[in-house]
Amino acid sequence: MPTPTTTGFTRRDFLATGAKLGAAFIAAPYLARAASIGSGTDSLNIGLIGCGEEGRVLMNAALKIPNIRFRAVCDIWPYNRRYGERLLEKFGHDPKPFEDYREMLSAVPDLDAVIVATPDFVHAEHTNTSLKAGKHVYCEKLMSNTVEGARSMVRTARETGRLLQIGHQRRSNPRYIYARDRIVHGNRLLGRVTNAIAQWNRAVTEDLGFPAKQAIPEDVLQRYGYANMHEFRNWRWFKRYSGGVISDLGAHQIDVFNWMLGSNPTSVIAGGGRDYYPNHEWYDNVFVIYEYPTAEQVVRASYHVLTTTSAGGGYNEYFMGDEGALKMSENPKYTKLYREDRAPDWGEWVKQGLVVRPDSGEGALPPVKPWEKPLSHPPMMSKSVSSVVDVRETAELSAWDMPVTLDKAIHQPHLENFFDAIRGKAALNCPGETALASAATILRVNEAVAARKMLSFVPEDFTA
Repeated sequence: MPTPTTTGFTRRDFLATGAKLGAAFIAAPYLARAASIGSGTDSLNIGLIGCGEEGRVLMNAALKIPNIRFRAVCDIWPYNRRYGERLLEKFGHDPKPFEDYREMLSAVPDLDAVIVATPDFVHAEHTNTSLKAGKHVYCEKLMSNTVEGARSMVRTARETGRLLQIGHQRRSNPRYIYARDRIVHGNRLLGRVTNAIAQWNRAVTEDLGFPAKQAIPEDVLQRYGYANMHEFRNWRWFKRYSGGVISDLGAHQIDVFNWMLGSNPTSVIAGGGRDYYPNHEWYDNVFVIYEYPTAEQVVRASYHVLTTTSAGGGYNEYFMGDEGALKMSENPKYTKLYREDRAPDWGEWVKQGLVVRPDSGEGALPPVKPWEKPLSHPPMMSKSVSSVVDVRETAELSAWDMPVTLDKAIHQPHLENFFDAIRGKAALNCPGETALASAATILRVNEAVAARKMLSFVPEDFTA
């Protein structure tokens, strides 16, 4: 992997080189395969590796999709494995349970695809072995806990001719697609995008425990790469298994930076620390600034993830331009459009159904000039004295809506896209090549925190 440097390409060089590499991606085999692989039937046999929290989320989403049959479940913890098996049986599936994923692949040869929902450090192993066994793979994010692991997955997918989708599910969310294609780019309602901000904040939580009689024997844990049951349950906080909060929570939104801006960053600077949880290895809180080259200017994107407070409005991504701003979240209540006063009137967009006017009264401006704001009188000041202050305060903007909703589980469209690609009816929304670029963007943050200086990217950092 190229060594991080403190100097990078110029924006023009970066965009030019990135365009050449992007052209190579357009011809990548996964796009051609989408139209040629299908087994002649819409029914697909699926195996699930990992029946923990994320595996259950994906199971529940997939159960809402027609013509999907879970034929096998695999987890090294019998407690999880039984849960997955019983849930699927409840919905009419008959999955065979396995501890070892290699045994599953051998014993159930008619699987069309495998869903990988295990800890990040075994994503590459589970994905590469499944691809080599002839299975298409849907692997949860982060693609791997190392960039080299992610690269190996891309290379294996190319070599085997199988499809690899990574679980950055916002890329299949119709509201996000609409915002990107119709608002930010197609009709440019934001004007010239100048910067972006995103966050994901969570309150203090206790480490995960486990039922006293359900512990995995230590020899079994060590066979699969875990030090003990505590680390198995709380793997996201330990460096041998994951990239910490920046790859757990930040991965979703930093991927949206790359996707919405249509670019990979040229540099990153970050700060963070293990400030609160003394028994964890990874940082509690991280603050990041990226620089993205675009055709119009450099866009600076800042991100922070806080795991010690839920204040600040939950999780969202905010793209700001000189004519408008877009605040996005998988939670619809955080999603709004804002029009700057200098922007062309949006009435025509309302007529075309592109945007929806604000609710009556929302964001209404006060009948005073925003820079003429009366001051409260200090206790010793005569009430006969009147003062104003020039604060150059910008008037609050009205909040507009997009006429697009998602009435499905948030992971369902991304799984549907994967299954349709297997049937030859779609191209993947987040193939391995795309997710590799996001993984490189995300994992470099931890390097920047440790280095305490700005690090630069070169285009080759994002490719396999």
